[in-house]
Amino acid sequence: MCDTFIALPEVTKNGSIIFGKNSDREPNEIQIIARFPRKITGKTKVQCTFISIPEVEETFEVIFSKPFHMWGAEMGVNEYGVVIGNEAIFTNEKIAKKNNGLTGMDMLRLALERSKTAYQAMENITFLLETYGQDACGGYKDKKFYYHNSFIISDNSSAWILETADIHWVAKSVKNYGSISNGLTIGADYDLISKNCISNAIEKHGVNANEVFDFTKAYTDKLMRWATNCTIRQQKSSNAIKKGFSVIDAFASLRSHNIDNFTPQKGTTKDICMHATSILNPSQTVGSMVVEILPNCKPTVWITGTSNPCLSLFKPVFFGEDYGIPQFENETYFWLEIEKVNRQCMNNYKLLNQFFIDHLASYQLRLVETVVKINEATEKEITKSKLTSAAFRFHLEKAQDFIKSNNNIKKNHFSPFFNFYWIKMKNISHEV
Repeated sequence: MCDTFIALPEVTKNGSIIFGKNSDREPNEIQIIARFPRKITGKTKVQCTFISIPEVEETFEVIFSKPFHMWGAEMGVNEYGVVIGNEAIFTNEKIAKKNNGLTGMDMLRLALERSKTAYQAMENITFLLETYGQDACGGYKDKKFYYHNSFIISDNSSAWILETADIHWVAKSVKNYGSISNGLTIGADYDLISKNCISNAIEKHGVNANEVFDFTKAYTDKLMRWATNCTIRQQKSSNAIKKGFSVIDAFASLRSHNIDNFTPQKGTTKDICMHATSILNPSQTVGSMVVEILPNCKPTVWITGTSNPCLSLFKPVFFGEDYGIPQFENETYFWLEIEKVNRQCMNNYKLLNQFFIDHLASYQLRLVETVVKINEATEKEITKSKLTSAAFRFHLEKAQDFIKSNNNIKKNHFSPFFNFYWIKMKNISHEV
C-alpha cells in the first residue's frame, strides 16, 4: 500500500512544485536513502531486480528512497527535477509469476536515470512496460506478492499520472494537483492510451465496444480495490491539497491517520501513515519523501529515512558532490537505530508522540525556515551539506537518548492478534 501526491505552482504557497509519497511495505523491509551520481556507464547491460536490459551510455544523478534488497526504488528525483513515485495496482490482468519482467521500482529508477523531463520519463516507462512487461514479484518476504503499477511523474513545469494493467496503460496530464493510491483512477478521462488497450479489454474483459471506454471499469480488481481502502486514502491525500499548500502541509498529510486519538493497534488501511496490525493489515509506512522544486533551483528532497512519519523528522537532502548524509556504519544503520525507538514504544505510543512534540516538531520548523533562507541566499553561514548532516545526527542523538532514558516503559494491553503479529516481526536485525 502507498500514497503519492503532486501539487503544482497554481496551488502551492510559493509557486513551487511539491511531491509527496509514503512507501507502505512489510514492516521489516528496511528502506534506505541512496544517491547515485551522474556517470558514464561503460556497460552494455544493466542488471535490474530480476532481468538485465540494455544500458545507456550515461545516467543522471539521482536520490532515492529504496528497499534495501532491491535494485529499483519506491520514489526518487534526479538532477533535472524529474520526480516519480509508484503505487501497487491490482487489476484483472493475470500475472504469470515467472519473474521475467521489470518491477515498478525498476522502471522508476531507469526512468529517473535516463530522463530530463516528466514527459520523457513517461515515454521511457511505457517503452519499458511494453518491451519487458511487469511480471516481477514486488514483495520482500512475501514471494507471492505480484502487482501492476501506477505512477505520478513530474518535473519543474508539468506532471502526469500514468496507470497500467499488464502492458496496457493510460496517462493523464495533471492540472493544479493530483494524487494516487492503490487503485485505478483515470477512467475515461485520459489524454494518452496504449495501442491495444481498448481491444484487449473488449476481448478479455467483456467491455462494450459501443460505450465510452473507461480504463478503471475495464481493468480494476474490485475485491482488492475494496480491501485496500485505496479510494478513501486517495481522496484524503487529494483533499489535503488546497490553495497555499506548503512542505509543512505535505509533511502533515503523510503523517496523518484516519481517526483522532490514534494508537498503532487501531491502524487500518484507511491511514495514510500506515501501521501494520496483523496478517489482515500487514503494510507499514517504512519510508517517506517530500520533494520541493522552486523555479531555477535544484530540488530540495525532504526524507525521513525511517518508518512511521508521524513520529519522524523529515531531513533536507540536496544534490551535489557532498549531499550531506553522514557515513554511518552501513546503509541500514540509521533506519534500524530509529526503528528501535518505534518498536520499543509500540506499547506506549503517547510517550513517543510526546517525544516527537518535545524534540522534533520545533526542530522541523527550524529546518524548513533555514532551507528557505538558504534558497533565498539570505543564509550564508550554513551550507546545505552541513544542514543535512546536522539534521540526521540530531534525529539519531535524540532517539538514542530516548532509548537510554525509557528502559522500563509501561505496556498497554493489545489484542492477541496485534501482539502475535509483532512478536513475529521482532527479530528485524537478522534479516539484513
